[in-house]
Amino acid sequence: MDTSPETTGRTALVTGATGAIGRALATGLAARGYAVVVLSRDPGRGAATAETIRQSTGNARVRHEQVDVSRRASVEALARRWRGPVEVLINNAALAPHIRRETPEGIELQFATNVLGYLWLTLAFEPWLARGAGARVVNVASYWAGGLDLSDLEFRRRRYDNDAAYRQSKQADRMLTVALARRLAPLGITVNACHPGDVNSTLSNDLGFGGHESPEEGARTPLWLAIAEPGGLVTGRYFERCRELSCPFGSDTDAVEALYEACLAYYL
Repeated sequence: MDTSPETTGRTALVTGATGAIGRALATGLAARGYAVVVLSRDPGRGAATAETIRQSTGNARVRHEQVDVSRRASVEALARRWRGPVEVLINNAALAPHIRRETPEGIELQFATNVLGYLWLTLAFEPWLARGAGARVVNVASYWAGGLDLSDLEFRRRRYDNDAAYRQSKQADRMLTVALARRLAPLGITVNACHPGDVNSTLSNDLGFGGHESPEEGARTPLWLAIAEPGGLVTGRYFERCRELSCPFGSDTDAVEALYEACLAYYL
């Protein structure tokens, strides 16, 4: 992994940064000299996380911004108050509630957070990413993916199961990565997806898994995509353990475009 400290002036945004993997990602970026913005719903946890990272890395350029990625208005408010280029955006926030829940706008919560949040934040920050030289978007997806139903993205017809909803959301993330990569390539922005690693976290426990890797091990691949050379050379790809793998979901062009249009309808 490239550990070059020559990152003065480069800014990275990390969603879900108060969780196990997100905190490790933010810490790794801060340790390499990035100005890091911890994005979280909870201002208290976000501020505490930013302070912990400042203390542990000695990087004073770590701060918190409040945003609820499951709510478009919150994402757009963050983008409106933002100033300056962004070189790295890591879409990492995810949840898997045991019962079907909805946002105040009536969108199923897991779909809104795990899928629409990735799209909304990337589109809202497109102007700022375009100003960041060689900007990168890293979508934290999963190998645990599949079962997407374009006719029932919010589990309104199907019985809600948090594992099925999670698998669907991670398939969607991998497909949206391809759609966004095509659209953002002319701006010099790369968009790649990855499986982060198996970490014992709130999310993994909600899904009934444990996790045998440390948060730092879990953060290794998304951090590598954010800072090392490959993440700036290719786009629209899927990675596990710092290696590119073929993604059957992303190769279905018609399905990718159909999903993108379906998700975009929530944005327009």
